Order: sequence, then structure tokens, then C-alpha cells
Amino acid sequence: AKVILMAHLGRPKGEKNPEFTLAPVAKYMSKVFGEEIVFIPSVEEAPAYVEKLADGQIALLENIRYYKAEEAKDDDMTFAEELAKLGDFYVNDAFGAAHRAHASTAGVADYIPAVCGYLIQKEIEFLGNAVNNPVRPLVAILGGSKVSSKISVIENLLDKVDKLIIGGGMAYTFMAAKGQEVGDSLLEKDYIDYAKEMMEKAGDKLLLPIDTVVATEFNNDAESKIVPEGGIEAGWQGLDI
Repeated sequence: AKVILMAHLGRPKGEKNPEFTLAPVAKYMSKVFGEEIVFIPSVEEAPAYVEKLADGQIALLENIRYYKAEEAKDDDMTFAEELAKLGDFYVNDAFGAAHRAHASTAGVADYIPAVCGYLIQKEIEFLGNAVNNPVRPLVAILGGSKVSSKISVIENLLDKVDKLIIGGGMAYTFMAAKGQEVGDSLLEKDYIDYAKEMMEKAGDKLLLPIDTVVATEFNNDAESKIVPEGGIEAGWQGLDI
């Protein structure tokens, strides 16, 4: 089989930014595989490159996020269709991007037969067993900036875990729900009532940080200190445990 690889690097936001090119990745892969990995500089040129590939040869497409259509909610999905025309089967093995409804993930799968790769298979088996058939005590640690994007995860996990540890930016919405000052920390005011409900439902299952690294701004050179729970003053922002 001819193998065409799609990937992304960084967030070029639909612009061709040389800082995020995958050309060095193709070079490195060539070294690892001990054979040339053909670098395809654009999707527009891809059909011609694919036509010339020998059986068994591998090619890598330029950063798929150079195209605005990758992340656009494009109803007719023409970009996804163009990508799909490059192959007969689609394998998604990017577990970290599989939840995104982008052209190169969900879109391509609408046009050609699609399967998951070994990494996604492994992650699903591991996560499935960990949650549905766990070795107890089962502790889940949740981070991220927003409570709003984790609601269903929190609700599902609360019924299954022995302890749920909340960290990251979302912790400050829970701290605010406890009536604590959070200074200039990330805060979703609309979800304070929800956080209260979750804490009532969880009881002693839910754990929040007992101290926080705070700084005057989100910057490695900013003035910083560690304060106990409830000790984040105005002008300071919490930046995790």
C-alpha cells in the first residue's frame, strides 16, 4: 500500500507559517525508516505526488492546520472530500485529536471506510477497563481550564470513582463555589452553582487543592508565591498546585 500521513503541528490558524512546517518531520522520519519519506508541500499538489509514489512508499502531507477549512464548520466538507480522494482507507491514530470534528478527523471518515489505529485501540481498551472494571481504590484526576467542557466527564466519573481530584484552572470555579476569593484566577461564573451541586453530590469524594501557586501574571518571570486554600488575593492569579 501507498501510505499518506496527515498530521498537524501547533496552531497556525489556517496560515502557512514556516515555524510550524512538517518538512523537518519528514526528514527525521526518513532517517528512522531508512528510506525516503516523501514530503508533500501542499494539499493542492498532493494528487500528483501520490500518483508518483511507488507501492509501499510513505508520504507526509504538509501541516493540515495550514488550511482554514481544516477547522471550519464547512457544511459541504469539500476539503475533507479532497483529502479522502488521496486514499482508499482512512486510519485515525491521533488519540489526542480524535475528539475534534475537523476535516482530517471526522470529515474524511464520511467519504471512505475508516478505522482506528493501534494507539487509539490501546487507549480505548485501557480507559474502558480502568473505568468499567477498575482496581480499587480508583482515583481520577481532572485538570483543564474549564468546568463547562468537563461536565459530562465529572458526572460520569463521580458515580464510578472513590476519589475525584480537581486541579488546573477549573479548580478556581470550585473554590469560588466554596465562597473563597480567587483573585484574578480563571473563573467561570456561570458554572459556580453547578460546582456547588457537584460538591454536594460528591461529599468527601471530591478533593480540591489545599494550596496554590499564585503569580501577578501568567509568565515565568512574574512574581509568585504559594498560598493556602482560600488565600488568593486580588491582583494575583492561581496557576495550579
